[in-house]
Amino acid sequence: MDDLLHFRAAGTSLLLDLSGTGLPRIVHWGADLGEPAPHRLAALRTADVAQTVSNAPDEPVPVSVLPQQSAGWLGTPGLSGHRAGSAAAPAFAVGARAVGEGGRRLTVEATDVAGGLALVLEIELTDAGLVRLRAAVTNTGDDPYQLTELNLALPVPARATEILDLTGRHLRERAPQRHAFTLGTHLRESRRGRTGSDATLLHLVGETGFGFRSGEVWGLHVAWSGNHRSLAERTPAGHAVLAGGELLLPGELRLAPGGTYRSPWVYGAYGRHGLDELAGRCHRQLRARGRHPATARPVTLNTWEAVYFAQDLTTLQRLARAAAEVGAERFVLDDGWFRGRRDDRAGLGDWYVDEGVWPDGLHPLVDTVRGLGLEFGLWVEPEMINPDSGPARAHPDWILAAAPPRTPPASRHQQVLDLTRPEAYGYVCGRLDALVREYRIDYLKWDHNRDLVDAAAHHQTAAVYRLMDELRARHPHLEIESCASGGARVDLGVLERTDRVWTSDCIDALERQRIQRWTGLLLPPELLGAHVGAPVAHTTGRSHPLDFRAGTALFGHFGIEWDLTAASPAERARLAEWVTRYKALRPLLHSGTVVHGDHPDPALWVHGVVAPDRGRAVFALVQMATSVQSPAGRVRLPGLDPDAEYHLSPLPPGDRPEGPFTSVLPWWERGVTLPGRLLAEVGVQAPTLFPERLVLLEAVRQGDPRQGDPRQAEAPRTEARQAEARRTEVRRTEARRAEARRGRNGD
Repeated sequence: MDDLLHFRAAGTSLLLDLSGTGLPRIVHWGADLGEPAPHRLAALRTADVAQTVSNAPDEPVPVSVLPQQSAGWLGTPGLSGHRAGSAAAPAFAVGARAVGEGGRRLTVEATDVAGGLALVLEIELTDAGLVRLRAAVTNTGDDPYQLTELNLALPVPARATEILDLTGRHLRERAPQRHAFTLGTHLRESRRGRTGSDATLLHLVGETGFGFRSGEVWGLHVAWSGNHRSLAERTPAGHAVLAGGELLLPGELRLAPGGTYRSPWVYGAYGRHGLDELAGRCHRQLRARGRHPATARPVTLNTWEAVYFAQDLTTLQRLARAAAEVGAERFVLDDGWFRGRRDDRAGLGDWYVDEGVWPDGLHPLVDTVRGLGLEFGLWVEPEMINPDSGPARAHPDWILAAAPPRTPPASRHQQVLDLTRPEAYGYVCGRLDALVREYRIDYLKWDHNRDLVDAAAHHQTAAVYRLMDELRARHPHLEIESCASGGARVDLGVLERTDRVWTSDCIDALERQRIQRWTGLLLPPELLGAHVGAPVAHTTGRSHPLDFRAGTALFGHFGIEWDLTAASPAERARLAEWVTRYKALRPLLHSGTVVHGDHPDPALWVHGVVAPDRGRAVFALVQMATSVQSPAGRVRLPGLDPDAEYHLSPLPPGDRPEGPFTSVLPWWERGVTLPGRLLAEVGVQAPTLFPERLVLLEAVRQGDPRQGDPRQAEAPRTEARQAEARRTEVRRTEARRAEARRGRNGD
């Protein structure tokens, strides 16, 4: 085998140096290098060798994908551990290499004979252009080996001078923060036993000022739902890396002789032209997975903010009928259906339908739901238990604790169920299996409502994965949503087993614009649960008009979490219009390329989705706050075919601009036809909007018979009526403002 491997895919190159017996070293990860001759690649490797300098090792230090202190690396080690307190840095020598998986996957076997360790490294460049790494370490010695950390690393160039990472909390996930990438280690750790509301999702570095459409950027993601770490590290020797892996607590992973630990996948994503390109690779990777949802994402009505724990058959049947009336396709019964569950203080673990509330079981409700043509889903929290529950009273030893009989501090009046115990695992698996079978459940909203405190997480996380895998194997039709107090379990590990995430418990549309924007760096729209809430948001107290709430939910897996029985007929009719629009657009929204405009005014956001063939696109102009300028000025619409002509027009029902304007944009009523290049580089005047409002625009390529009528979801007469209604509304608005001006002037 050649000692240089050049992998190429989707605009990304990965050049691997396999010379000598050391672990593989990455010479280049980034922009596609084309097809240089082998001697050119060898010259590039030679040109990458640094000088030796004063007070440094006599030979240049190789930085492998598993950095080794034994080779002279003095940053964060790739692997460390000890035997009964005796520690030595591993020194692996490669013994075998193999290339497979279409020529873009390398497997390396290495041993540390003196240390009694064997290593298998997997390095792959996927079809989507993502690098992914995984390692397995085996104890070949005669004594137990205590593994303390295993981090896999990807190098980044010196021009990556800025870090962007994400933080957050419950109800405010995915908050971005930027800072300089200086010397030292920028470390992000989650010790919560789950991914965490404050998890960075992607640890990003790039050229200073990189945006969605500009600047080179590199990112790393650890595909693990338990404790994990990621870091961006720059050394005085000129090295810079992104690295990460599972975070192992002291004493958590003890390898017996012959025992093996396999790390989670660590993913690297690259964008030559900004975050949109990087995110697009992540989206393509997820869409290519074997269990990615293949059917249209159904409009989902969830009962939580509609009724909370006040469940009764008559109320829920009325809600189901209202849901069907507006076009919902799935009905999810949230928390409160099982024994003793009148509030959040009791019942978790009693996974039997409460006979006092449901004397005939859930069958009357399920029959109503299915009779209306809706799928049926159910909320569960299998990993948790209330101390006030039958299983906890019968089996107090099932509570996960690091030092029994001491229990961790309670959170949300609950503890964690130890699924590493076969009897606890068997009980939960059996109850979930029975519920899915009895009620032919289509969908489980799988919640996880507390952090793990004073408890190890590795084996618990593996047990949760096994439980999900077993249920999916028994019920291939079953879909699962990853919910964890909202967005606290969003990672590519759990998404190997689930069909969407609950993006946040906060469905305030303004907060959701921010949360969905940044969660979308990793996940495509069809995986983001996005619901239309009540007029006044339950978690913030803000009031938003229906069009802003629905237009925000449109760019995800659309749903409703609102007591529709209390909504007015006009509100339900308007919501039905949005549902109809979502159904017409979801083939585009859930297959296309997500784009964002780097608009200079931070108060006005531009985002959209462009069809894979760029024949059609939908954009949202979102007024996040009041602007320092008025009128709004031009906005540019990225992602279109630069050489094609597009007809751009407002898209109902998001075509009603509400704002402090006194005239109508000349192009708004009939649209405008322009080349994609001009729409992207020059743009069009945007309507001036009140804060926390949005409008939708549709761009349709002209002269393409595949596109048909730009309003293919509506009949021409409907379009004419809507256009006339818009004109009437504008005339009325102008009349009201003229009347107000006359009043101020004393006329």
